[in-house]
Amino acid sequence: MTIARRQLGRTGADVTILGYGAMELRGAPRGPAVADEDAGRVLNAVLDGGINLIDTSVDYGRSEELIGRHIGHRREEYFLASKCGCLLSPPADTPPPYPHDYRPDNVRADVEQSLRRLGTDRLDLVQVHMSPSRAQLEADQTVPTLQALQAEGKVRFIGMSGILPNLADHIAMGVFDVFQIPYSGLQREHEDLITAAAQAGAGTLIRGGAARGAPAADKDWRRGPLGLAEGEGQRRWESAALEDLLDGMSPMEFTLRFTLSHPDLSSTIVGTSSLDHLNGNLAVAQKGPLPADAYAEARRRLRAGQRT
Repeated sequence: MTIARRQLGRTGADVTILGYGAMELRGAPRGPAVADEDAGRVLNAVLDGGINLIDTSVDYGRSEELIGRHIGHRREEYFLASKCGCLLSPPADTPPPYPHDYRPDNVRADVEQSLRRLGTDRLDLVQVHMSPSRAQLEADQTVPTLQALQAEGKVRFIGMSGILPNLADHIAMGVFDVFQIPYSGLQREHEDLITAAAQAGAGTLIRGGAARGAPAADKDWRRGPLGLAEGEGQRRWESAALEDLLDGMSPMEFTLRFTLSHPDLSSTIVGTSSLDHLNGNLAVAQKGPLPADAYAEARRRLRAGQRT
């Protein structure tokens, strides 16, 4: 079986509905230690498994260097996305989210460093990180800086890693080719904005569609899905009472396939440093969206559960 592809909005690129998020390769002290050879095995398995979209960031520690080292020679096999606005040297004692700087010198420095680390002559997509306001983007001349980098051939498309309350303004600006948006069955606050972005001609990359989207033995439910209060994800799952819809699926599989069922999704980004988890994600992605009747009923129950 193969992973289905969808067009990434007006970019014209065809991307697999499952992308790989490289944050899990950032290493210590921001994350678990990952040996170089293990990172290389995972990255090559990503491409061997058919995934053709890789998302990384300046903020992701060693991630970009590992991508360049281990799969730079396979550069034509994947659509490569990174971020800008990140500090090149965030304060060592500051936990995420890090401070960001969207002014021209820093945006350009981010892109130049990413090109060096990734061992490539162009980034397919550079996304503005952490959803700054339209007013800040305009004051800092962020978009013209990215457009200049496009004209130089260093960046193909520009995007926004956006969230409420600024995401609607970002879409209205009409300058972003792709939006990265948090979404899962348990975090549906941006659901209609995914559709709005697609209707505006942009591609949509979904994050959080599985990583903290469903209860599992290795997940800490004191942390909700991205951006939700402590325990809220578990409350929404239990309120929706989805067990009879699982039909043999694990909650994680059900949640990932729910995310894939959004008709305006281009791809969902799922990260891991484990070959076993990667293979599990690949198997789920090959199954694709939920059956239409299960998806409709799950949406109804999750909507009711979110309002209680």
